[in-house]
Amino acid sequence: MMFMSEILMKLRCPAAGILCLLFIIIPCIPCSAATTEEITALLNFVEQSNCTFIRNGKQYDSITSRQHIEKKYNYYKDKVMTTEDFIKYSATASIISGKPYEVICSGVAMNSSDWLHKELDRMRRR
Repeated sequence: MMFMSEILMKLRCPAAGILCLLFIIIPCIPCSAATTEEITALLNFVEQSNCTFIRNGKQYDSITSRQHIEKKYNYYKDKVMTTEDFIKYSATASIISGKPYEVICSGVAMNSSDWLHKELDRMRRR
């Protein structure tokens, strides 16, 4: 007859294996469909904004800026689980200089991160 401690020991090993497997698999799960939709909407928002973007002291139009942000997003995609991650990794600051990206819309300058978070909040309230 098997003692209770032996039964628990046998059950614990498979449970530990499953737990370890989850720690490996969970980071590999891509972001949700809702997150992908929000990211696409923000990329479209950037492109259609007609705002001027400033990266490392140089000005760029909205189409070029969308392309740059999308390129960074594709590079960091494995780290992006939320739309906030997308903004953080793809649209906040230069990897090279560390300087924050800025955007000028209707003569008003602000950090691109603040601008995109504001738009994300607006989208979510709809």
